[in-house]
Amino acid sequence: FAMFVMLAVTNSANLLDGVDGLLSSVETVIMLVLGLIALFMNQAGMDVEASGNAMVLCLATAGACMGFLRFNTYPAKVFMGDSGSFALGGAYVMASLILRQPLLIVMMGIMMVLTTLSDIIQIGYFKLTHGKRVFKMAPIHHHFEMCGWKEKKIFFVFSGVTALLCVLAWL
Repeated sequence: FAMFVMLAVTNSANLLDGVDGLLSSVETVIMLVLGLIALFMNQAGMDVEASGNAMVLCLATAGACMGFLRFNTYPAKVFMGDSGSFALGGAYVMASLILRQPLLIVMMGIMMVLTTLSDIIQIGYFKLTHGKRVFKMAPIHHHFEMCGWKEKKIFFVFSGVTALLCVLAWL
């Protein structure tokens, strides 16, 4: 199960890394909230060593993402690439699994889930209909670009939705 989740989330993170600052902003929000969850688990005495380790991982990753966002927001001067996106996806999965909260992966990472689903739907439909498309372009953030959304709007909408769902997951 853990191996499947790791592969799915790391690939989803890689797909989400298509607009300036998008993955970094979403990952920052997720890791900050996971870090707070780990802090409260630690203070409540629930699996103190694991929650302490997860808290350090989450907050270090969130800090690294915030530093990276300084240079990666529109217009980006520095790019992450596959190595960075796979690492961020892996850190997210590991923190969730260390905290024994794998269901949070879906709720907090809904933008990753939607990005991956849009890609799967587009490819499947294209193959079944011999060239027809559901979206103007996949993954979904590129569809929104083709519909006229600016990169900054996509950045803020995806980050805002992630923040909202992270708060709901925390509650």
